[in-house]
Amino acid sequence: MADASADTTMFDIHDLHTYYGDSHILHGVSLAIPRGKAVGLLGRNGMGKTTLIRTLMGYVRPRSGTVHCDGKNVTAAPPEKMARLGIGYVPEGRGVFPNLTVKENLLMSARAGLNGERHWTYDRVLDTFPRLKERWNNGGNQLSGGEQQMVSIGRALMTNPRLMILDEATEGLAPLVVAEIWRVIAEIRSTGISTLIVDRDYRKVLANTDHAVVMEKGRLVVSQDSAQLHAEPERLAQLLGV
Repeated sequence: MADASADTTMFDIHDLHTYYGDSHILHGVSLAIPRGKAVGLLGRNGMGKTTLIRTLMGYVRPRSGTVHCDGKNVTAAPPEKMARLGIGYVPEGRGVFPNLTVKENLLMSARAGLNGERHWTYDRVLDTFPRLKERWNNGGNQLSGGEQQMVSIGRALMTNPRLMILDEATEGLAPLVVAEIWRVIAEIRSTGISTLIVDRDYRKVLANTDHAVVMEKGRLVVSQDSAQLHAEPERLAQLLGV
C-alpha cells in the first residue's frame, strides 16, 4: 500500500481511478506487489483486471492515483519505460509476430536485466519449452495457439524481468499445454521473479501465488493470503460465480 517499504515492495499502486471516456472503470484501486512474491488477480469477466494491468503498464493513463516503482513515482510512464524498469508482460492475445520465426521472436526482446543480469538466455528458454526447440525456425503464423503462448512467455523472460505479468496465459489452450504453462509459471516463481497472474482457473492461481486479490466492479474487495482464500470455497463461489 502507500506506506509500504520500498525495501520489500517493488510496485505500489495507490488509489487508482481509471476511465475509458466517461466510463469509470477503476475505483480507487490500491495494490502492493512485493519483491520475489507472486500475486493472483481474480475476478469475473469485465471487473477491471486487464484495465488495472494496462494502467500499471502505461497503456492507459489514470485520472488520479499513483504508481510507484522502488519508491519512485512512475504514474502514467509509457510502456517502454515500464519495460525498462523490469516488467515482462504476457498480454491476453499473445502478440506473436507472425512473419518472424520462433528464434527471431525471442531474440528481438533479448536484453540484460535492470542490474545487468542475463539469467534467461535463448538456450534457457528453449530448454524450458522443449517444443519450441523443435519449432525454432517456424514462423509465428505456423504455430499452434499453445506454441504461440510459449513464445510470448519466452519473449518476456528474454528481457530478464523482475516482474512477470501474465494475463490469461492459459485461455483457450489444450489441457496438456495448460499443464505445461503452469509448470513454467511455477519455475518462474521459484527463481525469485515477482509475478502478477490473471487466470480463470482460480484454483491454479491460488496454488501458484502467495497473495491474492479479488476485483469486483473496478474495486478490490478481497486481499488475502492465497492459501487462506483457497480454504474458503463458499466465499470464492460467491465472489467469482463458480
